Amino acid sequence: MQVVILAGGYGTRLSEETDLIPKPMVRIGNIPILQHIMNFYSGFGHKDFVVALGYKAEVIIDYFETTQNLGLNIKLVDTGLDTSTGGRIKKLEDQLDEEFMLTYGDGLSNVNINDLIDHHQRFGKIATVTAVRPPARFGTIEISNGVVTKFAEKDPQDAGWINGGFFCLNKKVCNFISDSTTSFESEPLNHLVEIHELSAFEHHGWWQPMDTLRDKRTLESLWDKGESPWLMKS
Repeated sequence: MQVVILAGGYGTRLSEETDLIPKPMVRIGNIPILQHIMNFYSGFGHKDFVVALGYKAEVIIDYFETTQNLGLNIKLVDTGLDTSTGGRIKKLEDQLDEEFMLTYGDGLSNVNINDLIDHHQRFGKIATVTAVRPPARFGTIEISNGVVTKFAEKDPQDAGWINGGFFCLNKKVCNFISDSTTSFESEPLNHLVEIHELSAFEHHGWWQPMDTLRDKRTLESLWDKGESPWLMKS
């Protein structure tokens, strides 16, 4: 199945890295996170990619023009500098298969792509979103009469479900995107909720975005220790 990757944002929360390169080109180990994402999908047999570019598109284009032997079919499309996430999908409409997958160019997971696709096909909705628990960031403290009665690490399972990316979509989703300013995560997805056309695939495993320098260091630490959960195990 075709995989669309949104890789055009400014990545302002990771400005330590993104002043010179787009966030999908920030390296984890010796390769950009964008290639890690492609390798992840490729491990499930999905090798056709459409990458929606924007900010510093030329950096991504140059990388894939000079990187050999990836064994992937990669189409790079400049969807505009200030285009929003929904707008980038809309601009790709003529190049999309009837059913395709979508993810962001700045997050990794060990979600089972085969199970995600099965879920999407079984429910038969226009869109399926992978729902995840956010990574634990803060510990919890319980207090009684000014005295701490419990101090514990925060359990992600105590938090609600959030959008983890890793979508399966029918091309009809483009009908819900107005123009290049439309955020995919607002009007289109909310409209699909209203008409009961958005299903959720609950992922209880590992998931990690790369929004900040701290997130990047978390991913690098896993890579350096050889404990990268997103790598397909043979």
